[in-house]
Amino acid sequence: MLESKRRAIIFLVLSFLLAALAGFLFLQKIKDLNAQLGEMVEIYEANADIPSRALIQPDQLTVREIPKKYADDSYVIDKASLKNQVTIVPLSKGDIITKNIMKPANVVRDQNNRLVTVFTSSNVVFDQELEALDRVDVIISHEENGKPVTEVFMKDVPVAMVAKSENSFKGVALELPFEEAPKFIHQQHYAQMVRILKANVGKGDLGIPDPFVEPKPEQTKPPGKPAEAKSATLPVTPPAAGQPAVQTPPTVPAQPPTKPTSVPPQPTNQPPKTGG
Repeated sequence: MLESKRRAIIFLVLSFLLAALAGFLFLQKIKDLNAQLGEMVEIYEANADIPSRALIQPDQLTVREIPKKYADDSYVIDKASLKNQVTIVPLSKGDIITKNIMKPANVVRDQNNRLVTVFTSSNVVFDQELEALDRVDVIISHEENGKPVTEVFMKDVPVAMVAKSENSFKGVALELPFEEAPKFIHQQHYAQMVRILKANVGKGDLGIPDPFVEPKPEQTKPPGKPAEAKSATLPVTPPAAGQPAVQTPPTVPAQPPTKPTSVPPQPTNQPPKTGG
């Protein structure tokens, strides 16, 4: 056998041995890392935009694998636990679903209420972005007897859920009594303009003074008349038997003392003296 061929075979064998050793060391390192991180678990994230208070659908979910070491109890690892659940905040694509934002599906608080969806359009305007559980007032503009009229149509209407797409506000779902839902839908279709204003969350008077009403001056009671001085009379005692009745003169109220006026003495005419 030639010397060159022998060297080639030796180098080939050594290369195979070194490659096998490198692979073994690499696999050993991977096993050590997996032992430190633990096994992989599947968690769920949003595969599309999910509005708040909307029932979660299976096609809106996707799976992500993370090490079990980093998966705490807040992550959802069981898909069955998402059945009949809603989120209390809107989710965008890629957001991880956690248990602290999940609530049982109970969109309508009253069985006699209905949800009416309202999206931004040419005749529907939202003055500001809304969130679930907000309250709104509905202002409409229409023609009545050929004259334009703007009036308050509904007050303090609760917002059941919010529709967003790519973190952009699109509309809301309002919770209305069944009898009021057709009236609102009619105005939504045929009113010239529908403005939806965010209202205060709580009902009741805020105690804000009206700047167009002047405060009424306090009414002061007229001073009472001075009590009239009554003449003090002494009680008359009835006379004893066999004695004449004696009348007691009425007492005169005491007058304040007057200061004496000084009068200069007048000269008197004395008779002339005569010499004697």
